[in-house]
Amino acid sequence: MAGLAREIVYEGFARLENHFSLIRASDDPVADMALLGRAYRHNAMQNPHLYVVMFGAASLAGFSLSEEDRQHGRYTLTRVATCAGRCIAAGRFRADDAGLVAHQMWSATHGLVILELGGYLIPPYDAEVCFEAQLVSLMVGAGDDPEAAARSVEASGRRLEDELIRPWTLKQDGLAARSA
Repeated sequence: MAGLAREIVYEGFARLENHFSLIRASDDPVADMALLGRAYRHNAMQNPHLYVVMFGAASLAGFSLSEEDRQHGRYTLTRVATCAGRCIAAGRFRADDAGLVAHQMWSATHGLVILELGGYLIPPYDAEVCFEAQLVSLMVGAGDDPEAAARSVEASGRRLEDELIRPWTLKQDGLAARSA
């Protein structure tokens, strides 16, 4: 059973990486960073049961994540750290450790997603309101100008459908057609 549960965790991280892979680098690395956050959230919303198992919030038949299991999914941070490096190189984020910036983006987004999945974010501060404000705050916290951050976050929202949701939906439809 532990082997099956471990494969479920690994599948969850593979799906997250797949979501991240749909995001293409643009000339606005801060918009790209915000879009990676949107991809993270979209993955969790599309795979809520996998998501909670991936991070040990749910257990399958007594299985608990080992240290190796917890470290497995860290490869998904590579794209986020690379994007953080691009934000730093563009002068949008202050010179900092790109890996640390990636971890800050990850931990903040993860916290919001867990609250959203648990149904804790309700109007007037529902998940959408909180997420949009959080994206801007994260970019500003990393060193971006507030107005520039707001423009980039808005731009990432406009890219969401074309770069993430539509390709993901087409891929899911293709998988469903093959298994039918």
